[in-house]
Order: sequence, then C-alpha cells, then structure tokens
Amino acid sequence: MIEDLDPVIHAPKRLAAMAVLTRADATFPFLRDHLGVSDSDLSKQMATLERAGYVVIAKAGRGRGSVTSYRLTREGRAAYARHRRALAAILEQAGG
Repeated sequence: MIEDLDPVIHAPKRLAAMAVLTRADATFPFLRDHLGVSDSDLSKQMATLERAGYVVIAKAGRGRGSVTSYRLTREGRAAYARHRRALAAILEQAGG
C-alpha cells in the first residue's frame, strides 16, 4: 500500500492537477485559477510532472497571445490510478 504511493503525485498541488487532468486537458490559466496557485508555482509543479513523464506540455502561439496547455500521458493516467488505489487502500485499512 504505502509503497504504491507515488511521491511525485503525492504533493497536494500536483495531486490536484492530476485529478483535474484526468477529466480533460487544461490550459495554464484554468489550472492556475482552479488550484489557486501563482504562475511560478504552477510552472514548477507542472515541470515536475512533465519530467516524470506524467504530463505533456504544449505551447501554441507567441508573446501575449500564447497558450500553454497540459494533458496526461498514458503513463500519467496509470500512475494516478495506482496512487488513488493506494490511498483508498490505506484509508480503508485505517477505517476512514
């Protein structure tokens, strides 16, 4: 159980971002506002998920009109599902 928790996903902001991205791709402003984080914090959290191979970051356009969007990879979806199962098992065992 505990060994199945993914330390990359487990951080609260990254866990919340992964949860959002399981539903649909998201743009930078949407994720930033939904999570209530600063631009720099979101960039840092998403870069960590990208390095782990869990998220693909796409940039379209240039300058003020550019749009950054995020989507989960197949590996990211699988890692998130494992993490959720591990959390559920831990909570169930603890009676929560």
